[in-house]
Amino acid sequence: MTSPSVPYGELTNQGASSNIVWHHSTVTRAARAHQRGHRSAILWFTGLSGAGKSTLANAVNSALFEQGLACYVLDGDNVRHGLCSDLGFSDADREENIRRIGEVAKLFLDAGVVVLTAFVSPFRADRQRARDLVGAGDFLEIHCAADLEVCEQRDTKGLYAKARAGEIKEFTGISSPYEAPEAPELRVATGEQSLDDSVAQVMAELERRGIIPAPAEP
Repeated sequence: MTSPSVPYGELTNQGASSNIVWHHSTVTRAARAHQRGHRSAILWFTGLSGAGKSTLANAVNSALFEQGLACYVLDGDNVRHGLCSDLGFSDADREENIRRIGEVAKLFLDAGVVVLTAFVSPFRADRQRARDLVGAGDFLEIHCAADLEVCEQRDTKGLYAKARAGEIKEFTGISSPYEAPEAPELRVATGEQSLDDSVAQVMAELERRGIIPAPAEP
């Protein structure tokens, strides 16, 4: 079994085979988009723990669902219960965690789904690798911007207190860095504005980019 602490490049090359080929589906992504009336996309929500990533991603998911659009949320905690249950929180494990999520998100994209990922994903290089998996315009980095002080005040799990007490090692924002996006497709002030306003901002951006249709007039 591969150790989760193996460096990124070595881990991703484990099990590589020259005897595999990519099988193209007879139902294309374009055909799915035509049938459903909207494009697929990866909405990559990133930010500190407590910044509101999962809350916003799930609220946007509900708004999309109410319009009858195909959508799904990949949540950081949920994914670590299964797909990434073998990974810890070292830098190498964080890289592998995001690599796997990027690959899964790419499959959802091909399936014609608006997939929303809610992960701290603290390192710019890892987020860039996920972006590089797909075509231009398919990956929207959404920075949930909230000050560390606000995130600590919201910390219902008590994670920041444990990190400051040394009980949690390599915790983003305390003992491990968070590299904020320099030029995200969208920056949402989740530390200041209401959830409704944040959802409206994301939905407006999706409409502006032609990913989803504008809602029909009543």
